[in-house]
Amino acid sequence: MPPVFAHGRLRLYLLKLLDEAPRHGYEVIRLLEERFQGLYAPSAGTVYPRLAKLEAEGLVTYATEGGRKVYSITEAGRAELADRSGELADLELEIRDSVTELAAEIRNDVRGAAGDLRREMRAQASASATQVEDESWKAAKEELRKARQEWKEQARRAKDESRRAREEAQQARRQAKEAQERAREEVQRIAVQLQEQFAKSGGVLGSLAGAWLGGGATQAGPSAAPAAEPAAGPSAAPSAPAADAEADAHWAEDLAPSGDPARDLDRLLDRFRDEVRDAARDYGVSSAQVAGARVDLAAAVARLRATLRAG
Repeated sequence: MPPVFAHGRLRLYLLKLLDEAPRHGYEVIRLLEERFQGLYAPSAGTVYPRLAKLEAEGLVTYATEGGRKVYSITEAGRAELADRSGELADLELEIRDSVTELAAEIRNDVRGAAGDLRREMRAQASASATQVEDESWKAAKEELRKARQEWKEQARRAKDESRRAREEAQQARRQAKEAQERAREEVQRIAVQLQEQFAKSGGVLGSLAGAWLGGGATQAGPSAAPAAEPAAGPSAAPSAPAADAEADAHWAEDLAPSGDPARDLDRLLDRFRDEVRDAARDYGVSSAQVAGARVDLAAAVARLRATLRAG
C-alpha cells in the first residue's frame, strides 16, 4: 500500500490543523482519523515526534493545560502555510486519492474474504448436501451478510469523503489564487508608498527605490544625471520631489518623538534601511543597481550632512 502522506506532507497538514485551532496531540490524531473516515489513524509515535520537531523549528508552540501539551501555530508557522498554499491544495487532493485507495483496498479485502467464505460454504454444502442446515451454516451466512454490508458502508463513506475532499481542494485553490492577487496588489501599493517616501530626499533615493521596486522610476547608476534644481523666485512651480514630499508628509509619523533628537534620527534611519532592504529582498538587486545605489546614497549623505550643519 502506498503511504497516506508523501514525504513532508504530514508536517504540512499538522500545521493546517493547528492553524484551525490549538489542539493537543490526541486531538490531532483523532482529527486525522475523522478526515480519513476511520480508514487511517496515525500512531502517537508518528504524530508526537513531528509536533516536537515543529516546536523546535519555531513553527508551533505549546502551553500545558491539565497536564497536557496544547499546541498552537506561531506566526512563522502561518507564514509557511501561506507560502505553501498551492502545495496545501495539492495535499487535499492527495488525501482524497489516499482515501479512495484505502477504500479500494478494504473493498478488495472484503471481496477476497467473501470469495473465500463462499468457496468454503459451497464445499461444506457439497459435502453435506443432505445434512440439515445447522447453526454454523447460519452463522456463515450471517457473516457473509455482514461483510457485504460493511463493504457497502465503506464504499459509501469513501465516496462521500472523496467528494468532500475534491470540493475543499477546489476551494483551497480559489483561496490561494485570491491570496496571490491580494499579495500582488499589496506589493504594488508598498512600492508606490516607498517611492513617495524616498522622494523627500530630493529624488535621489526616489530613483533608487524605483529601480529596485520596478515602480517605473528611472534606474540609478554611475552615469545617472542629477535632477535639475527648481527655478528660484515666487512664481517658480514646486518641483515634483517637493510635491511628493508634501503629499507624503505623514511618512514615519508613527515614530513618536522620544525627546532625544539623536535617537529619533537613528529610528528614522532604521526605518529607511528596513524598507529598502525589504524591497531588495522581495524584488532582487543587480550589480548595476548596487553601483547606482552607492552614488545615490553618497549624494543623500552629503545633503543630510549639509542639513545637520545648517541646524
